[in-house]
Amino acid sequence: MHIGLIGLGKMGFNMRARLRNANIEVTGFDRNPDVTDVKTLKDLAAALPAPRIIWVMVPAGEVTDQVITGLAAELESGDMIIDGGNSRFTDDQKHSAQLAEKGIRFADCGVSGGVWGLENGYGLMAGGNAEDIEEAMPIFDALRPEGERAESFVHVGDVGAGHYAKMVHNGIEYGLMQSYAEGYELLMAKDIIKDVPGTFAAWQKGTVVRSWLLDLMVKALDEDPELSKIAGFVDDSGEGRWTVEEAIANAVPAPAITASLFARFASRQDDSPAMKMVSALRNQFGGHATKAAGSAKSS
Repeated sequence: MHIGLIGLGKMGFNMRARLRNANIEVTGFDRNPDVTDVKTLKDLAAALPAPRIIWVMVPAGEVTDQVITGLAAELESGDMIIDGGNSRFTDDQKHSAQLAEKGIRFADCGVSGGVWGLENGYGLMAGGNAEDIEEAMPIFDALRPEGERAESFVHVGDVGAGHYAKMVHNGIEYGLMQSYAEGYELLMAKDIIKDVPGTFAAWQKGTVVRSWLLDLMVKALDEDPELSKIAGFVDDSGEGRWTVEEAIANAVPAPAITASLFARFASRQDDSPAMKMVSALRNQFGGHATKAAGSAKSS
């Protein structure tokens, strides 16, 4: 099998290596000349046997739109594009309709595994026509971990379903990380606790909160026990926002995921205007003391 792969960043580069390790021939394209195999999309199309399969692994939004449009000009009827980035499911449906005008097939695949995927494999959630997914199955099998397919791969449904499942996956991830983080702060705040890293390490086997995220947390604390090298600023990729928007659109209560997203917003404020008002109101109705602007935060 010979496929194309566009986007050789942190994940795409490792995915190309994992596919090649599974004896799948990969021709990669990236704007970085140090990692690309070909110079242009035209060269990529020319290098692949028909019907072509091209996996797209670039940032969601405008960049993916540009790549899909560029490929539409180079590919032929019967070729297939798989979007493995973090695109919104509504973009998948738009891209599928755009490509269908030329007879080009489209599938989407949510991918989880991050920088550890090369070694451990990736969790995969695919959306698209059943025949297209079956044709691409050797790719999915090469990327996922060894073992039962159902434990690391699912054909979720029609186009867009894979990325919708990945969106929910990431929303859950937000909530899990926030819970671990709040537990960490609570343990750090109590003077009778003498070994915070050791406490989390002791939860890795036998407890109901054990997980790969917990293992990574232990690794982070081993490298920097008090997280002194890291600022308390947390960005978001967009998937948490989309999850909350979908919860609202479908009237599904999602308080934990929503609160975890808002906690990230709070992390970006050195001096929150909202919390200034809370402090002012407490002073007004109860005479509670306020801190002067610019004073150090409580430890």
